[in-house]
Amino acid sequence: MKPPSVFILKRSSIHNVGIFAKNDIATGTRIIEYVGEKITAKEGKRRAESSTDIHHNDQKSGAVYVFELNQRHSIDGNVPYNTARHINHSCDPNSQTDIIRGKIWIIAIKDIKKGEEITYNYSYDFNDDYKDHPCRCGTERCVGFILNEESWPKLRKTLNKQNLWRT
Repeated sequence: MKPPSVFILKRSSIHNVGIFAKNDIATGTRIIEYVGEKITAKEGKRRAESSTDIHHNDQKSGAVYVFELNQRHSIDGNVPYNTARHINHSCDPNSQTDIIRGKIWIIAIKDIKKGEEITYNYSYDFNDDYKDHPCRCGTERCVGFILNEESWPKLRKTLNKQNLWRT
């Protein structure tokens, strides 16, 4: 028997559609598995680059759903049965991803209240195209771009040089 769903899809203020808690979710709960087509890392990189190009031409569509599983494989979550692809990025997330026995899980890192949007940090690396990935999470911790937290000091330094860092 399939366990009851702990989330629902709704319109999101962050981006298009999001996943929201149907009931309270306790810290440590496995919320949903990120599923899709298992592909080689090389093919994953190719698809990610192709998806990014398409996204630049159509800002309303989702960008990249390729998730690195390990050094050899990725999961392309751009499939209709991957509900987890609707989880939006946040600079102050309430969940994170974890790879457990070859499966990608979204796990609550905070208690999540009924009705709250479920988010995680997409953890993009800081590189020359960081400006192509603006963040719209709206949290107090938002740095304005979808970046891993380890990149925030580098972003701050870069934006300070341009007098663009917001305090």
